[in-house]
Formats: sequence, structure tokens, C-alpha cells
Amino acid sequence: MARRDLTGAVDFAYLEDFAAGDTGVVDEVLALFREQANLWSAMLDPTSEGWLDAVHTIKGAARGVGAFQLGDACEVAEQQGAVRLESVRIALQAALSDVAAYAHERALQSLKTPRG
Repeated sequence: MARRDLTGAVDFAYLEDFAAGDTGVVDEVLALFREQANLWSAMLDPTSEGWLDAVHTIKGAARGVGAFQLGDACEVAEQQGAVRLESVRIALQAALSDVAAYAHERALQSLKTPRG
């Protein structure tokens, strides 16, 4: 995966601007987002008591990293109920795929950058 694999599910320019260009902060925020996504995914089940809390948490985190489509899907689920959880799961996977592609591209760039 590389930047060419990005779908637009995450606005990385937004995140980079928000982090004032500090790539270390961007990498750390995206790593935390990926870790937390594992916890959230398990809660995106209509039979889970915490699905609404999970959706609300995902919404804030998503908007913080620039995954605005995911944030919007969460907002719809908050308003319309558990019937919209599949949309949240799909948007979360799209965001995670973009994060993986972005991270892969950054790793490739670091290998190409001469160390002085």
C-alpha cells in the first residue's frame, strides 16, 4: 500500500495542518487511532450495550484525524439508531485502509531519505 491507494476517507492534509507539520505527532495520533479502532470495532454491534458510546467516541476521534466521512456516518447512527452501524463499520474500515496506506507511504519515504 502507498499513497496511491488512498481513497479519500481521511483528509491527511487536515491532520498534518492540525499537527503543524510535526510528522511525529501525526504518526502517534494515527497509531492511537488504529489501536483504538480495534476496541471500537467489537462494540459496533447492536446487541452491545455500549454501541452508542462507541459511535460517539469514534465520531470525535474520526473528525480529529480528518476522517470526516466516518464522523458523519457516526452522527447518522447516533440520530437514526443501530440500523446504521453497518455504515459506521464500512466507513471505519475505509478510514483504516487509508491510514495503513498513508503509514506505508511514510515508511517508504523514510527509507529513501538520506540520513545525515
